[in-house]
Amino acid sequence: MKTSPFLLTVILLANVAHADDIATIKAVGPGAAGAAEARVASEALTKGGAKNLLPILKSFKGSSALASNWLRSTFEAIADAETKTGAAIPKDDLLTFVKTTSESPEARRLAYEWLLKRSPQLADQLIPNMLLDPGPDFRRDAVERLLKEAGDAKNDAATAVYRKALQGAVHEDHVKKIAKALRDAGDEVNIQQHFGFLSSWKIVGPFDNKDKKGFPIAYPPEESLDLQAEYDGQLGKVKWEPIATEDDYGMVDIARQIENYKGSLMYATTTYTSSKDQQVELRLGTPNAWKLWVNGELVFEREEYHRSTKMDQYKIPVSLEAGDNVVTLKICQNEQEDSWAQSYQFQIRVCDSTGSAIPSSNKTARRETAQGASK
Repeated sequence: MKTSPFLLTVILLANVAHADDIATIKAVGPGAAGAAEARVASEALTKGGAKNLLPILKSFKGSSALASNWLRSTFEAIADAETKTGAAIPKDDLLTFVKTTSESPEARRLAYEWLLKRSPQLADQLIPNMLLDPGPDFRRDAVERLLKEAGDAKNDAATAVYRKALQGAVHEDHVKKIAKALRDAGDEVNIQQHFGFLSSWKIVGPFDNKDKKGFPIAYPPEESLDLQAEYDGQLGKVKWEPIATEDDYGMVDIARQIENYKGSLMYATTTYTSSKDQQVELRLGTPNAWKLWVNGELVFEREEYHRSTKMDQYKIPVSLEAGDNVVTLKICQNEQEDSWAQSYQFQIRVCDSTGSAIPSSNKTARRETAQGASK
């Protein structure tokens, strides 16, 4: 049966309309820029009903966090309205979308959670196959299931399940639990390597940061990175020295390993070898003020002292070149004497958007890291 020209025109116009509405939502910006237009577009998409669900989900890819919030609320408004009226929902299409790993993890999760409310058995069907999924939330669910399975097993059987769970674990709490179980069973677990922490550095300093004046000052290591150079530091001549950490979570503790120079700043640098041109995330944790460069380009900075710190506190997308890439950190300590203001430390790792480590292709560097972590 052929579609009439009139009906085909109506369908094409409808598709153009929802595409325009989605584009309006994706254009929303900070400070309520475009919010009024986005509200009108969201209402139009909602009135359009279930046929707009899949186009909305597909639009998450490449959207800003702000636009994604608008898309999410629009999806939920349509899905809830259609459920209340008993209208047909494209469940098979949504399920296919959830299984399509190239789509936005956030959108896939949104579709999954909506489907799960109506079909709880989907968890048993989908999650066991998502241990290495690009979506961190799906991975978390898969690891949770394996941890429960391991808890119900004994001896070698439990150890085998823990090993499997570690392959997909990207969250700190899971890795800690798995590593403890495996180490208790006599297995060696290199947490540094699992997470992709950079553990071997060259460091130089201290330079003057009294009255927090050093953060904006470009000391010589910012102008030219010469590891053979000697500089005029805060307390005299300084030169680059090696520093490494054996901490499971890659923490370089300047205060403990060198000295807690108050009102100072240090520069640390290392080389990461990438197997190809690629996008990665540098994830950093520190309670200190800092600036971060990759191959001489400033990629992020934060002038804030002694806030709470945690692993993956900052997630910085960067582009790496095939071959050696130079990572340089400027880390600043202030003069506070409070007990809670004495931390002078940092941790940096290289991973993908799921949190899975992307190891350096420099075999020597990897071997030195592994040896350092096993001492």
